[in-house]
Amino acid sequence: MTLNQQTAVRKTAANRDELIEKARQIGLIAEKHASEAEQNAKLSDVVIEKIREAEFHKLLRPKVYGGQDLDYFTFGEMIRTIAYHSVPAAWLSYFFVIHETWPAFLPKESRDELFNDGGLMADVFAPVGKVTDDGEGYRLSGQWNFCSGVLWSDWIALGAVAKLKDGDAPEYSMYIVHKNDVEIVDNWDTLGLRGTGSNGVLVDNVYIPPNRVFKMARVMAGQGLGKDNYEPEYQIANVPYMQFFLMGFQFIQIGGVERLLDIFQSKTENRIRIFNHGQNEKEAASSQRVLAEMKIQLSSLKGLSNEYLERLTHYQENSMTTLDEEEREKLFAIRGYVSKNAAEMALRVLLTLGGNSIFKTDPTEMFVRDIMTVAVHPTHLYEDSLAAYGKSIFGFKGNPTW
Repeated sequence: MTLNQQTAVRKTAANRDELIEKARQIGLIAEKHASEAEQNAKLSDVVIEKIREAEFHKLLRPKVYGGQDLDYFTFGEMIRTIAYHSVPAAWLSYFFVIHETWPAFLPKESRDELFNDGGLMADVFAPVGKVTDDGEGYRLSGQWNFCSGVLWSDWIALGAVAKLKDGDAPEYSMYIVHKNDVEIVDNWDTLGLRGTGSNGVLVDNVYIPPNRVFKMARVMAGQGLGKDNYEPEYQIANVPYMQFFLMGFQFIQIGGVERLLDIFQSKTENRIRIFNHGQNEKEAASSQRVLAEMKIQLSSLKGLSNEYLERLTHYQENSMTTLDEEEREKLFAIRGYVSKNAAEMALRVLLTLGGNSIFKTDPTEMFVRDIMTVAVHPTHLYEDSLAAYGKSIFGFKGNPTW
């Protein structure tokens, strides 16, 4: 039975209210230190400490390592709540949660090592590394950019394509290194998301034991947990992994846009147009129409994002770890559509409010830059996603990864 024939039952975490409140507190503290984060190109230490204190990073671990049943709707609402106050804090909070799912697919020895270590985790999916087999394990070299969370993480998974010891051909995998084995490249000087501190990492001939390789291509092809599976009902092993992993970006943007619309309304209510007979802008039909249209747009983006979560829930309930091409690319298209429209809405707020909103001390320009920067992530580029979905509708192969 397809999702169109049977809507997935929405379940919410037993501690939903507690989780949302923790998210709100993280957002409020991040907002208070927003100027500092912009200047230093990283979140304040007090914000990171609040994220650690909330222990969000443990939520989607297997239960034996402290995880819980965190439904996708509660997860999305947590990220949206933080983003309303700080897009960079929402970005990192989201990543710290999802990064602690890939260790679940490692052999038990490495699961224990990473989960019991207690440190946060980062990764870069781009398969740009060079790998050689040294007989016992692997040697990894290369430079990866955009490593979100690297400044505060102990473990980092880095993408590369190479032949594994139990494989027949080169395949896409993530090679997991400790922070002591990498050099952080201070190159995070960007349009937006400055507070994420997403610097590059440089690795030179670092040894990787075989049990610290996350075999991403196999998981994406539907391979579940290994023979020592300790939790057959572990939710992340019962959904298409990549489509789960990418679910949160849309809620980051929606939370930021929601804040921008509140800013727009507040500023418009108090805006006097000195070059337009001193008119109060809230009486102008143009601004009334802009706000009304954007509120309807926001509702439509929320509806699409909830459909995405309903589909994830359906996959989990039916243990669907792979999707047909059209279904997979529809999710890509939803992410792309939300991302592009959120970015356009953010820019429209700035263009309508005018010059008083472009100062660095004004939250408007900061949220606009952050939302637009989120939109350039390759996992939801609009042109790519809609083209891939359109191809799949006509029976052709879409994007090979997203």
